[in-house]
Amino acid sequence: MLVNSKQLLDIAKKRKFAIPAPDFIDLDSARVFVDVAQENNVPIILSFAQSHSQMISLEEAALIGKFLAEKCSVPIGLHLDHGEDFDFIKRAIELGFTSVMIDASMKSFEENIAITKKVVSFAHSNGVSVEAELGHVGAGENYENHDSCDSIYTSPSDVVEFVSQTNIDSLAISIGTAHGVYKATPKINFDRLHEIDQLTTIPLVLHGGSSSGDQNLEKCALNGIAKINIFTDIINNAFDEIQKTKPINYFELKKSANIGMQKMLDHYVKLFHTQPIDI
Repeated sequence: MLVNSKQLLDIAKKRKFAIPAPDFIDLDSARVFVDVAQENNVPIILSFAQSHSQMISLEEAALIGKFLAEKCSVPIGLHLDHGEDFDFIKRAIELGFTSVMIDASMKSFEENIAITKKVVSFAHSNGVSVEAELGHVGAGENYENHDSCDSIYTSPSDVVEFVSQTNIDSLAISIGTAHGVYKATPKINFDRLHEIDQLTTIPLVLHGGSSSGDQNLEKCALNGIAKINIFTDIINNAFDEIQKTKPINYFELKKSANIGMQKMLDHYVKLFHTQPIDI
């Protein structure tokens, strides 16, 4: 069933588990993700990133996401990941996405607040929840030299003011992860996570979950993170499965890729201690 992501994240925060938020890039990946949710009887946040709109359009993503979620018996949130501008986010809301992210994390603190408030006003008037980012989750390839990485840790002193002024529904924080593939397992700042979790009642989100280490991610899921974004690990595992099975035609190749994605998401559902939610 298609639901507002806020309903799911509020429950996950209260029960202390995390919901996987895999990014889909086509019908196959979206269908695999929803099937994993159905088979495990757990919710997921089915996500589509603005940066992937060159692969399939926003309109196609909305049709795919709504169709699959509505025919599924477990709760599915349809989420716009890393929305970069108001017009694109507005279109996503009008097309039926049930939650959106505004990523103005590289703007100044004041600009981030102003842009986020504009998105929240429009989204809430349409019954859609909003995620924003404070701090900045950069790219993983430079992780081992943090001075050259473009990640910016979330400042706890900014959290209360940001949440109060914007009225957002969930907050993505930067505590040591990065998008993409790391050269080494990252060091997560769990003290920072605990401090931020104590300052706000809204659900917290972790971006850059892929290759962050199972122990790190499980600890995040059990200690204040309600949603963990996963993409690179899933896509890489699809490719690994193709290489392992050596398909001899296109149909076998697609089957191998789907199996690879299914295995990885199934792993993370269990690692995050994702629980059934009745709505």
